[in-house]
Amino acid sequence: MLRRTLTALLLIPPVIYLVGWSPRWLFLLALIATVELGLYEFFALSRQAGIKGFPAVGYVAGGALCIAQTYFLHKPEFSAFLLLMFLVLMTLGLALQGTADLKGYLGAVATTIFGTIYIALLLSCLVPLRFSEPAMGEKWFILPGLSDQTTGRKVLLLLFLVIWAGDIFAFLVGRAVGRTLLSPRVSPKKTVEGAVAGLVGSMLVAGVYAHWFWQTANLKAVILLGGLVAVSGQVGDLVESALKRGANLKDSGRLLPGHGGLLDRIDSLLFGAPALWLALTLRDFWP
Repeated sequence: MLRRTLTALLLIPPVIYLVGWSPRWLFLLALIATVELGLYEFFALSRQAGIKGFPAVGYVAGGALCIAQTYFLHKPEFSAFLLLMFLVLMTLGLALQGTADLKGYLGAVATTIFGTIYIALLLSCLVPLRFSEPAMGEKWFILPGLSDQTTGRKVLLLLFLVIWAGDIFAFLVGRAVGRTLLSPRVSPKKTVEGAVAGLVGSMLVAGVYAHWFWQTANLKAVILLGGLVAVSGQVGDLVESALKRGANLKDSGRLLPGHGGLLDRIDSLLFGAPALWLALTLRDFWP
């Protein structure tokens, strides 16, 4: 518990700086590094589960998708999804030469493509959330007659605060009073009580954040989106747990003392970020 707390205290300040105040190039560099480390752990899990992918293709594709999201901010005619389609076709072709036994062709291709989507594409949604101009979701957040020049920064801070709050509340309440297992086949320690506490805690923190630090925002919208991110993050946590169980591993790695691997820390973010991006994107299409 002490190592877990110390690791969190050391990581939170630089993460908050990157999210809220770092220049775009530094943010992109940190994002690419996170994607590459996440892919490294993912391919290690795959090998442990008996499925060999093509890590080199995944690493190149992951970095390219992050850069594409940044490029897409200024080139609306270009989409990261088009690049992803190209990468899928490239993977299918390269796998023909890289698979000695064609019985492993399907597994190798599927693992590589899934890992790229699961980690790189989902995590790259952080770029438009932070740097879109005008900021995404202004129709959700900004009250009529008001303006806010830092919406992107505050959206991303909201995302991280909600996920952190959900993890903390779920861990503490689940450990103290959790009795009903949420999904024993996937995660024998997660409880319904912890999940409910995580959701409530996330929405509470979202409301406090909007009230005290984002007075121009619509309070109800922020709380609602906080709940959406919290639920999505819990699903992401369970998905990553299922991947680990399939590989018969407790943690995805040993990078972070007291926490396990990097994927163990960003599993909620992998689902929370695209869920928030999707909600804000759809809202911007509404009248």
